[in-house]
Formats: sequence, structure tokens, C-alpha cells
Amino acid sequence: MARSHFHHERHRLSRIGWMRAAVLGANDGIVSTASLIIGVASASAGQGEIAVAGIAALVAGAMSMAAGEYVSVSSQSDAEQAELAKERQELIDLPEAEHAELADIYEARGLNPETAKEVASQLMADDPLRAHARDELGITDLSVAQPVQAAISSAISFAVGAALPLSLIWLVPLGMLVPVEAAASLVFLALLGAVGAKAGGASIWRPTLRVTFWGALAMALTAGIGHLVGGVI
Repeated sequence: MARSHFHHERHRLSRIGWMRAAVLGANDGIVSTASLIIGVASASAGQGEIAVAGIAALVAGAMSMAAGEYVSVSSQSDAEQAELAKERQELIDLPEAEHAELADIYEARGLNPETAKEVASQLMADDPLRAHARDELGITDLSVAQPVQAAISSAISFAVGAALPLSLIWLVPLGMLVPVEAAASLVFLALLGAVGAKAGGASIWRPTLRVTFWGALAMALTAGIGHLVGGVI
């Protein structure tokens, strides 16, 4: 008897939820904290004032990211649960219509009508809600919303990202802080873009250039505002 060979594929789709939150959090941590430090330093503030501003940015930003992600992903989860509840009731009230709807989906994907009906029958006999959730609503185990995971991932990644530019306050002389902070933060952002792209299996160049460009723009604008405000005050 021929021996069956199983081809195990490792896809990255299961990482998308937490990876998106982690990359977004770290990116925001670097950009917002570095921009604030550069802005305050450009206003001719002392090391103590800059450090307080940077620490406040880290704590407030991490909490804001966690709350924002939790609320956002919870809203997505609520919408998914409402759709599943509606589908569950329709399967009780209109099983034949739901069967026909599922068969139409498979037929639209290329199956002939008889095969589409047979596939729909077998899947609905096994787990009708799961079949409709996946093929009608697009809800799978890989894409289902996870609010707590997203919130924790965002808070931790923001704090880690913010800690990188924040540490430079004590490592770099005050007179050199602005240019060193800007250059180092752009390096951090480029590395983050490359790591995020690599983890997702994408080309590294476009994400790296994208995060670096927007980070540079944010820091330049904040430095300009800080310089103007510092001159006025």
C-alpha cells in the first residue's frame, strides 16, 4: 500500500493580528517619543525636563495604545459575534436557503452545480455554522479578533519602542541630543520596518522606506515647532 505523504505548510497569517499591533505599537513608540524629545530639546529645555517629558510620553502612549487597540478590536469582535448569532438563527429558521446560499458560493468559485451542492451538504452536516462563518462571512480561526492579545501586544511594543529614544537622554550630551536622537531613531525605525516585513514574509525595502520617511517627517515638524516655541518663550 502506498504510504501517504503529508505536506506541512507554515503560513504567517496566524501572526497577522498580534504582529500588526506589535509593529504599530513599536513604530508609534519610537516616532512619538523621539519627536517629543526632539521638540522639547529644540525648545532649549534642560535634561530633567526632557527626561520627564520622555517618560510621560512612554507611559501615556503605552496606555493609550492598549486602550485604543482593545476598544477597536473589541468592536470588531462584537460585530463578528453579532454576525455569527444572526447566521446561527438563520440556520435554524431557513436551513434550505442557507444550504443553497453556500452551494452558490462554491459554484461561483468554480465547482459545477452538483459538486457544489454535495460539498455544501457535507460541510453543513459536519459544522454548518463554521462553514458559513468561513465561506460566507470570511471569519476563520486565523482572523478572529482577539482584543486582549492586541492590547497587551500594543502596550508592550510601544514601551519597548519608546525606551530606545528615551535611553539616549542619559547617553548623549545635551548639545548633541537632537541630531543623535533623530539619526538613531531613524535607524530604529528602519530596523523595525525590516523586521516587521521579514516576519510577515514581505519584501523589506518598501516597509523600511515607508516607516523611515514618516518618522523623519514627524521629527522634523516637531523639531521646527519646538524651536519656534522655544524662541518665543
